[in-house]
Amino acid sequence: MNDRIPLAIPDLRGNEQAYLARCVADNWVSSAGPFVTECERQMAALAGRAHGVATMNGTTALHLALVGAGVKHGDFVVVPDWTFAATANAVHHAGATPIFADVTEESWTLDPATLERVLARPPGRVGAVVAVHALGHPADIDALAPLCREAGAALIEDSAGAIGARYKGRPAGGLGDLAIFSFNGNKTVTAGGGGMVVTDDADMARRLRALCAQARIGAEYRYEAIGFNYRMTNINAAVLLAQIERLEEMVAAKRQIALHYDDALSGRNDLVAMPRRPWAESACWLYSVLCRNEDDARALVRHMAEREIEARLFWRTLSDQTPYAGAPTALSGMAARLSGTVVSLPCSSSLTAEQQVRVVDALAHFPPRRRVH
Repeated sequence: MNDRIPLAIPDLRGNEQAYLARCVADNWVSSAGPFVTECERQMAALAGRAHGVATMNGTTALHLALVGAGVKHGDFVVVPDWTFAATANAVHHAGATPIFADVTEESWTLDPATLERVLARPPGRVGAVVAVHALGHPADIDALAPLCREAGAALIEDSAGAIGARYKGRPAGGLGDLAIFSFNGNKTVTAGGGGMVVTDDADMARRLRALCAQARIGAEYRYEAIGFNYRMTNINAAVLLAQIERLEEMVAAKRQIALHYDDALSGRNDLVAMPRRPWAESACWLYSVLCRNEDDARALVRHMAEREIEARLFWRTLSDQTPYAGAPTALSGMAARLSGTVVSLPCSSSLTAEQQVRVVDALAHFPPRRRVH
C-alpha cells in the first residue's frame, strides 16, 4: 500500500527548529519577543505596507481589522456568500451584521456588480466591505475600491490564504484600506496558528497592537479601552519567520503543482479548475476543481480516498446556514453553484513529483461526467 497523500501540510524544511531552540534558550516563549517584532516588519514589507500587527489567528486579525476600520455595533459589513465561516464570524464579533453578496463566475471572488447594488440601497450603515481572495486568487480590487470609497465603507482584504499573490503587479494585502493574513497549519506559510493585520496608518497600528494586549497602559494595571488577548506568541513567530524566509520557494512550488494539474484536466469538461484571471497571479494556495454537482464532488472524494489520496469538499455558502439565518443577501446563484461542488486536491508545497503523478493518474481514472454548466 502506498503512503497516503495528505491534502495540505506544513512545509517545515527551513530554520524552524533553530529559531524555536533560540526561543527556549533566550526564554522568549510568550506573547512578546524579537521574532514577533521581526515578523510584523517583514509581513508589512511583503504587503507593501508600513505596519504589521501580529495576532493569534486569522479570525482575530479580521476582528481587529474591522474594529480598526471603525465598524460599530449595528453596522452592516458586506462579505462574499462563498467564504470560510471566520469571515462572517468576525463581523458578528465586531457587533455588526453580514450582508452576504454573490461572487463572480470568472474568479469566484466578490462580484463588483452585486456590491454596487448593495451599496446603492443598503439596509443600514455599511461600515466595511470584506473582499476575500478566494483560494489565494485576488479579488478585483480596482472594481471594488471606488464603490467602497463612494459609499464611505472601508475595504478590507481577507488575504488569509493569499500570501504571495499579486494583483496587477501589486501584492495581496497592499490593495485595500487594510488587510489580514492567516498562518493556520494548512496555509502555504504557517506559524502553527497566527494572523496579521497590515496597514499604512501608524495610529491605527498602535491602537490595534494595544487592543491585542488588553489595552493595558505601561506596566501598571491601567487600561485605555476594552481590549482582547489576541497576541501572537514568540514561539509561533519563530516558526513564521522561518517560513517567510522560504515564501518564494513555496509559492513557486504551489504554482508549478497547479500547472501540472491544469494539464491533467485540460481534456476534461466535467472537472473544471478554479479560473485564474490575467490580471492576477494567484498564490495557488489550495488547488480546487468544480464538479457538475455535489454527488459528483463526493464521488471524486471517494475515488481519491480509495487510492490513499486526500481530497476534500471546499466551502459552502453561509447565507443558508443556521447561524446566519436572517442576514441580508444579494445573490445571483453563483455562490450556490459552488457550494458543495468544489473539491480541493493535494497541493502541499512539499508534494513530490511522484505524488503529483499519483494524483494525476487518479484523476485520469475518475469516470467522466457531463459538462459543467
